[in-house]
Amino acid sequence: MTIRIQFQVDRGDFHLDVDVDVQQRGITAVFGPSGCGKTTLLRAIAGLDRYSNGFLQIGDQVWQSDTKFVPPHRRALGYVFQESSLFPHLTVIRNLEYGYSRVPEDKQKIDMDTAVELLEIGGILHRFPVNLSGGEQQRVAIARAILSSPTLLLMDEPLGSLDLPRKLEILPFIDALHRELGIPVIYVSHDRDEVARLADNMLLMSNGQMVAIGKVNAMLTRIDLPLIHGDQAESVINAVVSGHDPEYQLTSLDSSAGRISVTGNKLPVNTSVRLRILARDVSLTLARQKDTSILNIFPATVDGIVPEGNAQVTVRLLVNDTPLLARITRKSADNLELRPGMRVYAQTKSVALLA
Repeated sequence: MTIRIQFQVDRGDFHLDVDVDVQQRGITAVFGPSGCGKTTLLRAIAGLDRYSNGFLQIGDQVWQSDTKFVPPHRRALGYVFQESSLFPHLTVIRNLEYGYSRVPEDKQKIDMDTAVELLEIGGILHRFPVNLSGGEQQRVAIARAILSSPTLLLMDEPLGSLDLPRKLEILPFIDALHRELGIPVIYVSHDRDEVARLADNMLLMSNGQMVAIGKVNAMLTRIDLPLIHGDQAESVINAVVSGHDPEYQLTSLDSSAGRISVTGNKLPVNTSVRLRILARDVSLTLARQKDTSILNIFPATVDGIVPEGNAQVTVRLLVNDTPLLARITRKSADNLELRPGMRVYAQTKSVALLA
């Protein structure tokens, strides 16, 4: 099942042109710089702004076409804005009941107890929004949105107004939405940390145009996209906790790239996690090193090389078909005589556990 999205918008000197199929599962991040059209696209999907050149189909339901336009209040969707937009004169429970009561009983897929438990807001139900932290307000806003039993959840930079500690507080709850409830999420952001942490798929936009769409790690490591440039060039790898070494306080993770060791944590065995490896933390050798402090070393194949300014290059590697980026000096690349198809060893100095 897919979400079919086609919109053409002309608004003064801004032109939006998006024609794409989005998977009707998981979190799809709409990513790009400010002003590239992310919010315009989201508002068009919600029907908040009506454009004549548009088509939108969710599964087998057409919400907009040349002959049809379903108004926003009749679309089975939830919308979470950057600001929580809670009713200030209502307590948390009353805010939740407002959204819940607007859904006919026979269409209620998510009950109050499930939403309260999932967002962990049972202890604040009788408070007013003014007495909540920013993170608590957003958790309530998300709970209110899912209580409308949406077919699709739209999130427009929901963490944009929060500081880092509050962002870290909210991220696990957003991640749980599609895993626990199966609601597809379209998530607008210009923060690549959020995208790396949350998204299954990425829709990359620039100047109102769709640049590319695909799985997050494939997008982050494509040598024809701008995402591989800069200090934040990275690879994101899914893994599963396979064991713990209490003597050395290390945790073993199994991934498509092989076994990876990280500083110990208390996550249970078989827990799914996501790992980030920055390109600048990956070095290359022609032979496997033995006398080294680096624990994570993988046999790899050079897939592509692109310049990064005059002094460096970014090397795209395949480790058991898993893309991995390395940022090294141009001199090192020449000394190693790197070329596509060449076998090397990738040494990862640091691996960050995102989830």
